[in-house]
Amino acid sequence: MEIKGLDYNTQREPLMMPEYGREIQKMVDYAVSLADRAERQACAEAIVRMMATKVPQLRENADYERTLWDHLYLISRRELDIEWPYDVKAAEKILDKPSPMQIPGKGDRVRLRHYGHLLEEMFDKLKAMPEGDERDELTRMVANQMKRDLTTWGHGSMDDEKVASDLARFTDGKIQLDLNTFRFDKISTGGSGDNQRRKKRK
Repeated sequence: MEIKGLDYNTQREPLMMPEYGREIQKMVDYAVSLADRAERQACAEAIVRMMATKVPQLRENADYERTLWDHLYLISRRELDIEWPYDVKAAEKILDKPSPMQIPGKGDRVRLRHYGHLLEEMFDKLKAMPEGDERDELTRMVANQMKRDLTTWGHGSMDDEKVASDLARFTDGKIQLDLNTFRFDKISTGGSGDNQRRKKRK
């Protein structure tokens, strides 16, 4: 979709929510400027879908869709006139408190935000489990999910040694991957190719 007025400015205003980037801010500003309410609505819904790809860790939250709409409301500086699917009045509180997407190392629970709450719980479960096939299977699932999360976040650190090191660290040394025998699932980084294959199956 080509949107007029989205060329880069030499003088840039501060972003309302930097984690979404300047292009999202510009798209929201464009949506606000639309005179037709139906066009604003369609544009807002498209922007929210794009926002979801910018912060995939939000999917771990049960109310992540509502959070995205709250964020859209804030990015628009409360000026976007559309039919909001949720009550966005409470969104103001987001700016009054630290962001729920915490900085790694600042909280006791979420020590690495790219792994998230679900894997935090799995680490705790692995620590409490006795040795055996069940723990081995959960270890395999967790290790592969960790590697996928690192890929999604684009840390440039997909190497197996980092996964093994983090897994040992977050299970207090209880889980030690033997990289000589452990085999990770094949992870594709070419999303477009996967999408093409899915389309052909339909």
